[in-house]
Amino acid sequence: MGAYILRRLLLMIPTLFGIMAISFAVVQFAPGGPVEQVIAKLTGQGGDAGDRLSGGGGDAGATNFDPTVGEATSKYRGAQGLDPEFIAKLEQQFGFDKPPLERFFKMLWDYARFDFGESYFRDISVLDLILEKMPVSISLGIWITLLSYLISIPLGIRKAVKDGSTFDIWTSGVVIIGYAIPAFLFAILLMVLFAGGSFFNWFPLRGLTSENFSDLSLGGKVLDYLWHVTLPLTALVLSAFATTTLLTKNSFLDEIRKQYVVTARAKGLSQRQVLYGHVFRNAMLIVIAGFPGAFISAFFTGSLLIENIFSLDGLGLLGFRSVLDRDYPVVFANLYIFSLMGLFVGLISDLTYTWIDPRIDFERRDV
Repeated sequence: MGAYILRRLLLMIPTLFGIMAISFAVVQFAPGGPVEQVIAKLTGQGGDAGDRLSGGGGDAGATNFDPTVGEATSKYRGAQGLDPEFIAKLEQQFGFDKPPLERFFKMLWDYARFDFGESYFRDISVLDLILEKMPVSISLGIWITLLSYLISIPLGIRKAVKDGSTFDIWTSGVVIIGYAIPAFLFAILLMVLFAGGSFFNWFPLRGLTSENFSDLSLGGKVLDYLWHVTLPLTALVLSAFATTTLLTKNSFLDEIRKQYVVTARAKGLSQRQVLYGHVFRNAMLIVIAGFPGAFISAFFTGSLLIENIFSLDGLGLLGFRSVLDRDYPVVFANLYIFSLMGLFVGLISDLTYTWIDPRIDFERRDV
């Protein structure tokens, strides 16, 4: 097993390199980079990124010369009439005065040491910024994963046992509808119905806590937190538990039809003994295989739109705003961290296979 773990760890290096290389190459062709963001602000076409930069978050907005002095024929859109020296200062500020390959390999070397640099438009290091937003995403990710598995595994087992019954048919309808409805669309529906839209005003519209959260008792803080996360979690769990439910049902159905189950029943074992003493361990292998993807999706990608809709200040919202602002250090740091997390969680999932079923030996298989 040690050799298998070592091979998997070594394979993470080219995998990460490929992910970062493709993403970096795509960014080079994306219009509206950070330099253009500042130029747009100076020429009256700016957005939030330029406001943050000129408001004290970056050095480029604090230059000591008039950017409109002189003329420039620039590769940047909207830069005509700006001083070439000012454009050069901006490029140096954002690191674009170096060739792309040099910037890419410098980024890889820094990321290997977990040095993610500073945000372009916020006066804070990228690592501190991610750590500041991480509790919200961790909170959502843990709850989504926990709730989806607590609902879907018992429901999937019940559906497998009652295969073809009325219970199986109507629950399948609910599951399929839940899977078909996008989480963000269901979130909007919940807001309209229960967050002060056209019907009820039972739940808050934004945030994870109330303004007076620090003044509440421990019990009051717990209730306030649960009150705020009810709608976001409901929207996210709907599609998550649907997928795992069908996966669990199909896995159990496949195992129930095997010969060893028939033999166990012939020996006089009860239904519970057959299901949880023999079938459960084998059937749960495929469910465990889907855990890494489910966890990473719930932790980041699955909550991106939900965080935006409910104004939850987590990593999903941070990543979304960073892409809009072309805050590349934050974008690439998020990508690197979650890619690394996904690779490690995948390895942990494989090791869990061997813990549940000792018959599995990855060292005998080619990687």
